[in-house]
Amino acid sequence: MSPQLTELKLDERLQRGIALKVEGRYDEAEAEIRAVLTEEPDSPLARRELALVMNFTGRFEESIDELRRAVQIDPEYLDARNDLALAYSMLGFNDEARAELEAVLKIDPANATALRHIVYFH
Repeated sequence: MSPQLTELKLDERLQRGIALKVEGRYDEAEAEIRAVLTEEPDSPLARRELALVMNFTGRFEESIDELRRAVQIDPEYLDARNDLALAYSMLGFNDEARAELEAVLKIDPANATALRHIVYFH
């Protein structure tokens, strides 16, 4: 199979996983997203989507691990950084949450999500 067909197939699986997540079918969503990560382990988007599934199912520490990986892969992936900040905040890691929000604002000073949440940490 050509690399372009493989990439298309992986994107379709990721989109299916996202759709299943939105429908609340978390086990199926996780299976689709993990299949993508088997082939493309450095996909920050797939890592973030897996983290969101984990978050929705109460696996907060695992979610943080996946979000950290997404940010490590792409430090300018602001959606992942914002999600990481919120996950930190939910677990009471306020210093870490503030640091992530500040990192987002350093990259994008007008980021609405970070601006909305940073006020809780000043």
